[in-house]
Amino acid sequence: MSCTTDITAFLAQHRIAVVGVSRSGNAPANAIAKRLRASGHDVFGVNPRATSIDGEPCYANIASIPGGVNAVMIVTPPESVADIIRQCIALKISIVWMHRSVGSGSVDDVAADLAREHGMVCIVGGCPLMFIDPVDPFHNVMRWWFQKTGRVPK
Repeated sequence: MSCTTDITAFLAQHRIAVVGVSRSGNAPANAIAKRLRASGHDVFGVNPRATSIDGEPCYANIASIPGGVNAVMIVTPPESVADIIRQCIALKISIVWMHRSVGSGSVDDVAADLAREHGMVCIVGGCPLMFIDPVDPFHNVMRWWFQKTGRVPK
């Protein structure tokens, strides 16, 4: 699959976990969860230190989400990504996205290789806010620049 096809496939999933939502409410994961909800997805926040965020239930881990999910958006420090990928493998989740805009984001190349070794589609870099219509001007420019510089999938 190409990255464009992978992103389309990710956004076609109905039930999506967003791992890394913050109790403060102003983290990138929270904005991603809100936009995914607004675009018609069933979104499940994952944060082991919260039971509710932004008025929505929050789950300690992916396995505790009732009914499971089809895809996982990872917006955590890179050092926790391998564990999240192992959870996805155990749950037979077939598509994940590691968030990155500036800095290393949530990208762990070893974890991405592990995901792919287990047949998972793994999107490395970028942000759904760069691809969910309507894309705001800020994310549109970010997508253009980061694609030009190779920081996000084309």
